[in-house]
Amino acid sequence: MNEQTTTLAWIARALAASRLAVLATEGAGQPHASLVAVTPVGLPRELVFATYRNTRKYGNLLANARVAVLMHCTDTDLNGLQDAIVLTATGDAIEAEGARREALAGLHLQRHPDLAGFLGSPDCAVFCVAVESYQLVRGIDDVGSWSLAQLGVS
Repeated sequence: MNEQTTTLAWIARALAASRLAVLATEGAGQPHASLVAVTPVGLPRELVFATYRNTRKYGNLLANARVAVLMHCTDTDLNGLQDAIVLTATGDAIEAEGARREALAGLHLQRHPDLAGFLGSPDCAVFCVAVESYQLVRGIDDVGSWSLAQLGVS
């Protein structure tokens, strides 16, 4: 297996295991972090999340679409050993509208059925992060960053 394939496999593993993430936004020069439910789409190109429109997160996203999305997962192998993976995606978060919103909300609902009421609210906005790069941490001395182009993803 080459490095691109191996790295994509680790990214896919982390995305599959991570249902929640920390979304980092910025507004008026101040950083803001929020816990969000995430759904990967078009692996590894996009991440979907939702928020109410009356939040600081939503205002920050309208003012500055640049975001970082940090996901953490811990896998336990057959021997009981734990592997911690931290994956950070960076890119632009754009609010989905119309048919695209409905399609992404449907995918998000499949992964997070407990969010049905939230996603059905007229005040709920669905965002899609167009991922540009990933940073993968598999240990204190095992950190790497790759753009999607470097991973061979177009």
